[in-house]
Amino acid sequence: MTYKNRLIFLLSVIFALLLIYAGSFIFNPDVSNSRSASHVWLDANAADKVNRFVLDNGWNKFEFIKKNDQWFVKYNNNEYPARRFRIDDFLGVFTARSQWPIRSSSAEVYDRFGLDERASRVTFYDNFSILLDLFLGDDDILGRESYFREAGKSEIRSGDIGVRTYLTSAVTSWYNLRLIPQTENRNVTINDLQRLSIYHEGASQIFSRSGRSWEISGINVENPDMANVVEFINFVLNAEGEDFIDAKTASEIDFNYSRIILEFGNGDIITTSVSGPDEMNKRYAKVSSSDYIYQIPLWVTVRLFRTADSFETE
Repeated sequence: MTYKNRLIFLLSVIFALLLIYAGSFIFNPDVSNSRSASHVWLDANAADKVNRFVLDNGWNKFEFIKKNDQWFVKYNNNEYPARRFRIDDFLGVFTARSQWPIRSSSAEVYDRFGLDERASRVTFYDNFSILLDLFLGDDDILGRESYFREAGKSEIRSGDIGVRTYLTSAVTSWYNLRLIPQTENRNVTINDLQRLSIYHEGASQIFSRSGRSWEISGINVENPDMANVVEFINFVLNAEGEDFIDAKTASEIDFNYSRIILEFGNGDIITTSVSGPDEMNKRYAKVSSSDYIYQIPLWVTVRLFRTADSFETE
């Protein structure tokens, strides 16, 4: 075989292999399914309009409302501030293009996938106009995916099982329970703070900014551990309650047991007034910058009100 013939033969083989390779993509059902699996429930335009959504898991219903760029949770006739980052993460599940493969397109199998009357439901609104109405059914047998169906459509898709966690978590998991709510979005940090004063059980602890360090007065700390002091101040700034309580219950509480005063460089002063412990060793707090009353667990109060020796260098 001449060189020319061998070259033609090799080129023919290469061309045939390329055709086979291309055909494997064109006619391969897995590839086709992968393309149809790529899906987004809410496109960017619709997602930007969401200002209300409702979660209904069959035994509880939570409503979320956006006001002045802040989210609130409505539950049992109460309305409390919501965690912005948690809501952003939840919305991100539906606004990001991801793999949501189609598992069926038959209404006859809704019950098999848990998409009948048992299904949980997530509904997104632009005011009162529905942007997305989605049913959440059972999990697959491996516990890796859940089944979803959009209202008015027959396609059943599977995807992120993490959505179920949002629907089954306690309502308190949605609350922004930080005593200083502004710290969630880092609108307030330790860099903004000039002085922290704590008054507890007749004693005072005052931490005043001195350049990049902190001076301590009111208590005797011979050799302060600055890393420990900074960790403590950050904890105070980011301290969280475990629930809100209603104003009627709060009217019977004495909030004059302890005080935490934060003084900022812009002149703002935020005072947190804390009650004494109840029979369950829980305390209650009200903050001058907020209308909400917080229930504080024991472990948080232990870390808020520390002894002088806890700031000493070991």
